[in-house]
Amino acid sequence: MRSSNAQSTSAPATVARPEHVFLIILENKGFAETFGPHSKAPYLSGALRKQGRLLTQYYATGHFSLDNYITLISGQAPNPETQADCIRLYSEFAALGAGLDHDGQIRGQGCVYPTIVPTLVDQLEQKHLTWRGYMEDMARPCEHPELNQPDDHVHAVAGDQYATRHNPFVYFHSIINDADRCRQHVVALTQLPADLSKVETTPNFAFITPNLCNDGHDGPSAICDGGGLVSADRFLAQWVPKIIAAPAYQRDGILIITFDEAEVGLRPNHQIDPATTDARSCCDEPPGPNTAKPGLVGPGGGRTGALMLSPLIAAGSIDETPYNHYSMLRGLEDLFGLDHLGYARKSAPTPLDQFLSRQ
Repeated sequence: MRSSNAQSTSAPATVARPEHVFLIILENKGFAETFGPHSKAPYLSGALRKQGRLLTQYYATGHFSLDNYITLISGQAPNPETQADCIRLYSEFAALGAGLDHDGQIRGQGCVYPTIVPTLVDQLEQKHLTWRGYMEDMARPCEHPELNQPDDHVHAVAGDQYATRHNPFVYFHSIINDADRCRQHVVALTQLPADLSKVETTPNFAFITPNLCNDGHDGPSAICDGGGLVSADRFLAQWVPKIIAAPAYQRDGILIITFDEAEVGLRPNHQIDPATTDARSCCDEPPGPNTAKPGLVGPGGGRTGALMLSPLIAAGSIDETPYNHYSMLRGLEDLFGLDHLGYARKSAPTPLDQFLSRQ
């Protein structure tokens, strides 16, 4: 894989901003639970927090999971199907009208977006930058259900804890329709160590999804030792040292760790409980065009927080500026010199603005 900068790895280069971004998405935890004094993730909330910059006012954009993942790579707002994680049916997106609206949104509902909907990785390729999605427990590149069939990777089973809804790349026809693109770019997590071995093989953008145990989604069970933040913290303790030891990270990398959404409370009948669900938003998040409440019972996905680590970041620093997933997408686009997709164009400032000020 060709990197955007083919300099020798023998010595750090003087760079104004990161050229290699690693994004790890964990599941369903709010800021207080993760970064508070009683956190069950001491590696993340303690050791790593001391090494990086904590974003204390970082918010998700919706509930449940999938709509947040799609937002992060396309700027598309939730619709009723993505809010429901497209579990019942892996359906074609049914558009209302042709093209995108003035905010870069496609109107309608469904799961798999048509090729007219651009993504961050489309933008990267157009600029000859590299990317990969690394999915733990994914058996084949771009693994997904058959179109218009139920999702067959909803619950973890022994030996397979992959969740389709946590892999945003398989919800875009521009990706799944191209077998070579899938084979080269949406791969199993086991590929990551080899890619990290050299700058030239490390993608400019790496999107990392743990399995249903290791992302903190599932509770403790016979196949998920610890569960929740305990499992997520163990995953980070295994993989973060590999990333920060990599030549590309050491030279010009940034690692971002955040969560798809904050807590969702459920009643005994499995209906969402507004009283125990954090559906707050920030940053003037727009409500539409396909759903009035991105957070199902509120305007957003709640406060999750985020942590950024980089040789270019002051250790132990704090940023209290409000951000959300749209802000993160805009920041990544700014970092790589790209245009803004969907609602990312409305989301300033961004958590990566500090690097742009160095230009």
